Amino acid sequence: MRNRHTNIHIGKREDLNNLFVRSSWEANYARYLNWLVGLGEIKSWEYEPDCFEFKTIKKGNGFYIPDFKVTNNDGSIEYHEVKGYMDAASKTKLKRMAKYYPEIKIVLIDGPVYRALHKQLKNLIPNWELTPREDAVKAWNCGESQF
Repeated sequence: MRNRHTNIHIGKREDLNNLFVRSSWEANYARYLNWLVGLGEIKSWEYEPDCFEFKTIKKGNGFYIPDFKVTNNDGSIEYHEVKGYMDAASKTKLKRMAKYYPEIKIVLIDGPVYRALHKQLKNLIPNWELTPREDAVKAWNCGESQF
């Protein structure tokens, strides 16, 4: 299902064992993590398995669920957060994580980081989701266009 106000594509992905994700960026990042597992670069990953509580917070964001938990080959854990847009609530959650859980490593996959991965991997990783514009260009180049 595509959100009519954005390019966000929410829903299950068959190629990811019917994983429900909140965006095409998250789906592609999951594919990237699978690729890293296949190359032996990381041990494993999970989608939204942990919830961190900010127990002393009485108002606002009292919880944070990172997008991906990544287990490195050495057994260390880090969390990856895919953020195309950093709104105030997201900034607050990340600041609170740094304050309340300083031992937890959070890796932010923001717009510039994701776009660099996208550019490098879109033709390399199977089922990589393209932007609507890229889909249109691909259709045009393959003779599928109705224009």
